[in-house]
Amino acid sequence: MPAFDIESVLADLRRQDGDTARLEVKSARGGLPSTVGESLCALANHPGGGLLLLGLDEQAGFAPVGLTGLQTLKQGIASKARSCIPPVSIEITQHELQGHAVVAVKITECDSSAKPCRFGGRGWLRAWDGDYSMSREEEQAFLRLRDAPRADKEPVVGTNRADLDPDLVALWLTTAREMDPLGLGKFSDDDECLMRGGVLSPQGEVTKAGLLALGVHPQQYFPRYVVNLAASGEGASRAKELATVSGPVPVMLEGALAWARKVMKRQAMQRDDGSLHDEWEYPPDALRELFANALVHRDLDSWSEGSAIEVRLLPDKLVVTNPGGLYGITVDRLGKAMQTSARNGALIEICRYTRADTGARVVETLASGIPRVLESLDAAGLPPPLFDDRVVAFTVVLRQRSAASPASLTSTQTRLLAELATGPLMVKELEARTGMKAPAIRKALRGLHDRVDVDGGKGRPTTYSIRED
Repeated sequence: MPAFDIESVLADLRRQDGDTARLEVKSARGGLPSTVGESLCALANHPGGGLLLLGLDEQAGFAPVGLTGLQTLKQGIASKARSCIPPVSIEITQHELQGHAVVAVKITECDSSAKPCRFGGRGWLRAWDGDYSMSREEEQAFLRLRDAPRADKEPVVGTNRADLDPDLVALWLTTAREMDPLGLGKFSDDDECLMRGGVLSPQGEVTKAGLLALGVHPQQYFPRYVVNLAASGEGASRAKELATVSGPVPVMLEGALAWARKVMKRQAMQRDDGSLHDEWEYPPDALRELFANALVHRDLDSWSEGSAIEVRLLPDKLVVTNPGGLYGITVDRLGKAMQTSARNGALIEICRYTRADTGARVVETLASGIPRVLESLDAAGLPPPLFDDRVVAFTVVLRQRSAASPASLTSTQTRLLAELATGPLMVKELEARTGMKAPAIRKALRGLHDRVDVDGGKGRPTTYSIRED
């Protein structure tokens, strides 16, 4: 966790309108809350640990409650931390807000070799809406993560090459030999190439990775290795546009994108040449990367065989959740240069040479996926995604921009506002100052209609300036 700053923490709480995945608030008005032990345990199991604040009233806009008996409160917290198995490492600090004390407890993430941390004989997990007791399957997920994941390399009993799609296999072999002629491509015998590439085991059975990437119908063996999709409209009480896509990874990827094209809103946008084009509610490049990531990074161990990838389109956001959290990387490093790690190394290597019917790649293995998502959202005038890693599940949330929220401005819009603060400018001047292209500038400016005035048009030069209230 970064250094504690009470004002920035409060601002984050108010912006999120409540607790976050790594930050929990308790009023502790009547003394030590009975659920402190569960909270300490849940945050110790959470990637990166977390922060527990005592002395704020969430129902009153996180106003201080005026804690009493501070020494007894701190001793009680320390006792609860020692009662966890293994004991939770904490740092307790006291801060002042509006003349009242607030107690902050920084919780260090438990070592993966000792997870799951337990309190009261049970493991606990943190979610956006609070703490909950782990299921048996979730406890198994933590135990299996004590060792490097290898589930994708396991042969699927009873399978053989007849379980592979011949068209996908032919395209995979051709692509592997073209892209890696001196390595995997040097094996001229097809079966040997498939075995060396991790599709087949030495005994001729199909591996789990090979079945998911190139299988005729992987769900014959793993019925829940699918993508469930649902959309709901304004005021809808139940989900609409329900769909399930199955098949190998490239087929599921294209199926999920086809569903998105069907259900998402479109808006007509004018390009520089005056032509109108329909644009998706969310950029297709971002969706392709997120759907592909969910498919190749979902947990493939036995504990998760009953779980599917879930995609939910809501009026103000799109949510993608896959079983299994991040592996070998943390949320704060996502999208950074050369930051990547693979839970399913064999599956990703097979998918490197796997193509959809359109010829599009499934993955590139260049750590470019999340940066591409960020760039696509920014170009579309949308805020960056929210990431939530709970070890047993990983969730990405794409959001629509709220014009009333300054925090929702994209980096492009923030840069343009900074330039316009110096005075009115034309697009060509903004191009020269920022290095951005005119279409991206115009698109970002359209999203700032409530902040920026436009002067000109109809044969006159168009200038943009910050609106004066």
